[in-house]
Parts: sequence; C-alpha cells; structure tokens
Amino acid sequence: MPTMRAAYASSFDTDNPLAALTVGDRPEPAHPYDDWVTVQVRASSLNHHDLWSLRGVGLTRDQLPMILGCDAVGTDPDGNEVVIYPVVPTAGDPRGVSILSEHFPGTLAERVAVPRVNLIPLPAGLSATDAACLPTAWLTAWRMLTTKGRIDDAESVLVQGAGGGVATAAVALAVGHGKRVYATSRDAGKRERIAALGATALEPGARLPERVDVVIETVGAATFDHSLKSAAPLARIVVSGATAGHEPKINLRRVFAMQLEILGTSMGTPDELTDLLAFCAEHEVRPVVDSVVPFSKVEDAFARLHSGDVFGKVVLDHTA
Repeated sequence: MPTMRAAYASSFDTDNPLAALTVGDRPEPAHPYDDWVTVQVRASSLNHHDLWSLRGVGLTRDQLPMILGCDAVGTDPDGNEVVIYPVVPTAGDPRGVSILSEHFPGTLAERVAVPRVNLIPLPAGLSATDAACLPTAWLTAWRMLTTKGRIDDAESVLVQGAGGGVATAAVALAVGHGKRVYATSRDAGKRERIAALGATALEPGARLPERVDVVIETVGAATFDHSLKSAAPLARIVVSGATAGHEPKINLRRVFAMQLEILGTSMGTPDELTDLLAFCAEHEVRPVVDSVVPFSKVEDAFARLHSGDVFGKVVLDHTA
C-alpha cells in the first residue's frame, strides 16, 4: 500500500500531549465520496486544536491513529494553488459538520483529501506560508469582527488576551480596517509586539480611554467583567473561546441598560474565507507568524506551540 509522511495522534495524553504525537508513514489519502480530491500540501499551520486532539478532546480511541491539522495550502490535481477550507460535511457528527482531523484525516501530511468545493484559489501576492495561517484562527477572527461584530459600523475595538492565535489575528485585522484598537495581555513582551501591530496595548483590566463598539472575547471569565465595563452603548461582545473560564458572572443590568449584544461564533463560511483572503491580499495584511519550521521537524513545531511562548502562528513548510 502506498504511504506518505504524516504527523498523527497515536494515543492520548492529558498531561503531556507531545507524548501522544507520532511522525511516520500513513496510507495515502482515501476518497470517501466521489467529489473528493487529493491536494499536495505545500504549507500548513498548527492550532491549539491539535494539542487538544492529542489530549483526547474531540476524538475517541477507535478513531486513532488520526492525522492532525486543520489548515493548509497546496496544489490541486489540476496544478492550481489552493487554500483548503477545513470544515467538512459529516453525517455522523451532531453538528452535521466537522473540522479536518476530527472525523477525516487532517493536513499535517504530504497529501490530504478534501471535497473539491473546499478548495479556494490562493490570491496573487499571498504566500503559501502566510495563507496557511488563515483558515481556522484568522477565519474565526474575521467572522467575529465582520459578520458578528459589524466592524464597518464601529470606530473602536477591544481585543482581550492578545498573543493567542485568534486574538492576535483580530488585532491585525481590526488595525487593517482602520479602527482604533485596544488589546490586553498579561505579558509585557507581548504587549510590546501588540503595540508594534498598531494597537494600544494594555494590562488586563486597565481602564480604556473610551468605551468601544466591538469587544473580541476568547478569554472568558477572567476578562468578561472588564469587557462589559469597556463596552459602549449598543456594543457587540463577540465570544469564540473561554481559555480562562467558561462561566463568568454577568451583570445583566449593564447588558440591558447599555443594550449590549453578546454573540457567540466559531470558524466561518467558505465565502468568508474567500473575503478574508482577498482582504489580506488587497490591504497587504499579513498573518503574525511566530516561526516557520520545515515539515521534517514537525515535532519541534509542536514543542514550540506547547511551550506557550508563541506570538502568532507556528507554520510548517512542506517544501523544505
């Protein structure tokens, strides 16, 4: 049976997810349906979703081994450069869909199979390593700001916990939209890097010079009261994560008195990914890249992500 090199979950380890990672040969991609095609991967990027998979979140033991990875850019069977939209219709999932590496093998391999409709042309001027950062974290941030946050109707944005993938993307995209952007981080070094992106960097809980129209929340309980207090009348607080607690106390009097909207979201649609790619290409907005690692050293990339010291995306170059 033909094989290819891949990084996959071979077991689960809650305390040390890196111990559950294996790099080795796996069978060439199978096509579960006639409309699927095989893409030669040129670049991919890591997400915390990959570490959670190694811990056993979202996977069961009977799904092992599972090739990891949601994001990738590659070449389709016709030789076109394409960005892979990672959400796949999945009959057995209660959501009706899943992300690559949940039910179907992911992108951390030499090749990956996906529905042909999930292939989006790579815009001119956008590199494969940059575009490989966009389909998960950056797409989530884009949807938070545009579809949910209605950033075109806003003047100012607060991003909580910048430094993480979605939050850092939200900072860069909001600055790219020409908005006044405030961003919080506990880490002084990350605050310096946030400021370099064009935002006003603040410590968590700091008083803002103004109330903002849109708040980007991926932190949760640790920052939610500050988000409420920082929101202007009619503001939108958009939530896509809860890394520091999923059950915050909420002052409902502030919610109804200020007529605030609290909106939940995750990921985005193929059209939104197309819009995000076009925006980045046209406005020369580029993903914040922590490091680019050859695919041959994928274990080092996972160790970098697991360290917690990353700022931006860890990218894998499959051509190196």
